[in-house]
Amino acid sequence: MTYALIFPGQASQHPTMLPWLEAEPRAAASLHAMGEHIGTDWRAALLNEDSRSSNTFAQVLITGTSLAAWAAIKDQLPQAPAVVAGYSVGELAAFACAGVYSTEQAIALAQQRAALMDQAVCGHPTGMMAVTGVSAGRVLAACAGLGLECAICIHPGQSVFAGTDKALTQATPLLVALGAVCKRLDVRVASHSSWMAPAARAFANVLAELPFAAPLCPIATNADGTPDRKPASLRQALSRQLASTVQWASCMESIAERQVACVLEIGAGSALAKMWNERYPDVPARSLDEFQQPQGAVAWVSARGCT
Repeated sequence: MTYALIFPGQASQHPTMLPWLEAEPRAAASLHAMGEHIGTDWRAALLNEDSRSSNTFAQVLITGTSLAAWAAIKDQLPQAPAVVAGYSVGELAAFACAGVYSTEQAIALAQQRAALMDQAVCGHPTGMMAVTGVSAGRVLAACAGLGLECAICIHPGQSVFAGTDKALTQATPLLVALGAVCKRLDVRVASHSSWMAPAARAFANVLAELPFAAPLCPIATNADGTPDRKPASLRQALSRQLASTVQWASCMESIAERQVACVLEIGAGSALAKMWNERYPDVPARSLDEFQQPQGAVAWVSARGCT
């Protein structure tokens, strides 16, 4: 029996995430690499709203802590995952987990990616909003003329939209009137939309200079949701996702098609595990952040017969 790994994206970070992480010796190298970019007092920074939602801080933090958490448990699992996927910036960690590049390179890429995204919307207040209970088509129809774009497709009744702060504010009462639940995310850029086209082109140039190894397992990519093991197409998909809709629903379908016994979310929060359990209740998913110690997650995976 096999297992899958999924890596969370931005807005999952919180001050008490992975409380055991700094005391875990196997996580030390990854945390050190992350600290060189954002400092070592990252938990204190998470208490500050401006720091927590800062694009550069958050993307480096999510990448670094996810890979530190993976380092804490990977040697205790007797085999590699059958498939991995990352949600938005979580894709950087997923690629590193699969051996495409190193943890240090993933963290450096997170900083470069965030800076390029900030540059793409410089002078334009933008953001993202999760909308539940209404289809993406109805959202766009109700908000015609506001310039919203579907940034992440989760399932037919749940998506994330990108746009200007003004447009997202104007859209909220329109969507609430339709019965939708709207939640602004701690993200200051219009990720995965046409706003990011310049960033996607620049990030493609960055990735062109970085050697990609063939992954140890298939990676279900955000760009089209299909599993891939070819370095050339993986490189293209990693840059393309910045300016195109994240096909997370298709990523989950690709994982389910591998007939894994369980799914483990590696990183902060448990949003992805909850999404999975709502859609595939017969295949259990949990987040590493739910466990008091990393050994608990290892025991849970083993108990599912996933080793």
